Amino acid sequence: MKTHHYFLFFLCLLTFNSCKGQTEEVSVFTGIEKINGISLVASRDKMVTSHIAHISNINTNYSAIIPFGFVRTLDSPEVIYNTERQWLGERVEGVKHSINLLHDANIKVMLKPQIWIGGGDFTGDMTMNSEANWKTLENTYEGYILLYAQIAQETNVELFCVGTELYNFVNARPDFWKQLIGKVKTVYSGKLTYAENWDKVDKVDFWEELDYIGADAYYPISESKTPTIAEARQGWQKWKKELKAVHQKFDRPILFTEFGYRSTHYAGKEPWQSNRIEGNFNFEAQNNLTSALFEEFWNEDWFAGGFIWKWFHNYEDVGGLENNRFTPQNKPVEHIIKAHYAKF
Repeated sequence: MKTHHYFLFFLCLLTFNSCKGQTEEVSVFTGIEKINGISLVASRDKMVTSHIAHISNINTNYSAIIPFGFVRTLDSPEVIYNTERQWLGERVEGVKHSINLLHDANIKVMLKPQIWIGGGDFTGDMTMNSEANWKTLENTYEGYILLYAQIAQETNVELFCVGTELYNFVNARPDFWKQLIGKVKTVYSGKLTYAENWDKVDKVDFWEELDYIGADAYYPISESKTPTIAEARQGWQKWKKELKAVHQKFDRPILFTEFGYRSTHYAGKEPWQSNRIEGNFNFEAQNNLTSALFEEFWNEDWFAGGFIWKWFHNYEDVGGLENNRFTPQNKPVEHIIKAHYAKF
């Protein structure tokens, strides 16, 4: 409508006049504030301020910190966590230190305790073969989560994630999960989410107990070796419709608790693949897929934002043009992320 156009013109004019002399582009968007995040890989040793500077440089306003817990096999019931054998960044001491560094740099935090299964088996397939083992899993997992929920409260963390890609566990033991969320709320007063794998987001039934619907967004959107932005955007349409329906059902915003693409051929075909391959570098595919995701979601008022997978603290030593893994560091896509995050 004309009145809408006049209002936007007036708003833009005010913005321009208030920013004379500045060279940065200013954009105005409606809807909720976006989470422009990265997933920070835990460090072996203590992080320092210079490690955070590179995170700030891409206009990040959130970082996920991931203190892993370990399970030996898919049917092993004990979660092992916060041990001296783990890297400092995965233990309570290192987690607290990293949170404080990020907060000092005005970067908010999602604390995201996450399980790793020996051999790299998929956590969503984990299941127990007896009631006794289910109980052991529940007891050790609850201890793990409540420890870090308490740390989140002590350090004023803005967002806490109660689990990552654990659908078999969630589906088999719904009463446990609902009471666990209740216990987390007794020790932590911030926002809550859970990170479910892309193909099970619509099958979780406790989203209304949380503040965000968390999706690890490795949706298959293109079978092309080098998809165009337009092709990737088209590939998103059915998944976008599904995500919006989940949002409408539970009245919670969608958050991409993980998203990102490898710099390799066919990166949009099975984006969850993390197998080690030689060569096949394709930075154009990574660029186009990332741009398409931004263009499809960041302007939606039912979408909260997301966390790029993944970011290493030792910036100078990672990524680059001989790396076909997920990290955007020292690759062309880093500039796309920086420019996009600057708009929101």
